[in-house]
Amino acid sequence: MKKHVLAASILGSLGVAAHAQSSVTLYGILDAGVTYVNNAATATGHSSLVKYGDGVSQGSRWGMKGSEDLGGGLRAIFTLEGGFSTGDGTASQGGALFGRQAYVGLSKDGVGSLTFGRQYSFSTDYLGGNYSMGGLTAAGNYAYHINDVDQLTSSRINNSVKFSSANFSGLTFGALFGFSNQTDFAGSPTTTAGGTTTQGSSSTYSFGANYAQGPFGIGAAYTNIRFPNGATPAFSVSVANVNTGGLRDLETYGVGTRYAFGPATLWGLWTHTKFEPITAASSKLDNFDVGVRYSATPALTAGVGYTYSKLDDHFEGKWQQFNGVLDYALSKRTDVYLLTIYQKASGSNVIAGRVVPVQAEVGSSSSFIGNSGVGADSQFVARIGLRTKF
Repeated sequence: MKKHVLAASILGSLGVAAHAQSSVTLYGILDAGVTYVNNAATATGHSSLVKYGDGVSQGSRWGMKGSEDLGGGLRAIFTLEGGFSTGDGTASQGGALFGRQAYVGLSKDGVGSLTFGRQYSFSTDYLGGNYSMGGLTAAGNYAYHINDVDQLTSSRINNSVKFSSANFSGLTFGALFGFSNQTDFAGSPTTTAGGTTTQGSSSTYSFGANYAQGPFGIGAAYTNIRFPNGATPAFSVSVANVNTGGLRDLETYGVGTRYAFGPATLWGLWTHTKFEPITAASSKLDNFDVGVRYSATPALTAGVGYTYSKLDDHFEGKWQQFNGVLDYALSKRTDVYLLTIYQKASGSNVIAGRVVPVQAEVGSSSSFIGNSGVGADSQFVARIGLRTKF
């Protein structure tokens, strides 16, 4: 109730008239803690690191969402959501004011919603939150797959039109298209010539379906991003220290399932990602994610998981990651958690005539920890964190 009153006060101060059949909600998440890493990259190799880190269990954010009843089950809806760092207060997602989500649209009871703006792909909507260690436990962004190239958690699509169906006895489905907003409909790469950089652009299409009924759930999704390096901000195309280069196409699809029995939930997820460069040969990455979450008490939850990642074809590499998490709820809105993660990398690639061993990298973004550094092929990570929601 307080959130609705505060949001209404904010809108009132901006001179926006509140409608009797409208609602606006202010919400947010703040995550902070301390992380230890045994191997972090340095200019000359690698070293241990103790750091303040935030946005791990979930990205820190604030947002507003609202709806207006238009009658007959039809509503106007919107969401504006921005990410930020609790460490220094700066904006995330390239500094955008509402870099996480910004969309407006219409929803109809029994049909679904049609929305326009910066929105998540269905790889994030249906797979990431429902069938992965990162989405089902407080391990969050440390447990999602390396640099999120399979689009499970941060697949935000600019200039997109998205249809999401209503829930039909547990079944939901949808499709999305993101425009390049250039005369080159598919988009174009970012280029540099004569010291001048020309910003490219990206287009995306994504679709998926999910079924969840009782203790069982299963979902599948497909996302294709044309010229991912040309997006603003650009999508990651690296797997640890393996940079797949300027891509014409980043294609990913996957299927996941989960089953709950009593206090335990088991899950399994497979994703396949293809990197198609503009000029060089292609590579493919398969991720296999399995685990279990167990609620020992209403307040205490434990989780363990294992992820195997294999990069093939032009570039090669293997990564094995073991995740453990304890999460204790201090209230309905606030929890403390302890994470331990170990990742081991193997393999090498010939780059510019030189053999380069594959490094480890824990996290859905290199901004969390980064590579293990030259001479190190593993990372051990321990973290204690605090998360609160409003």
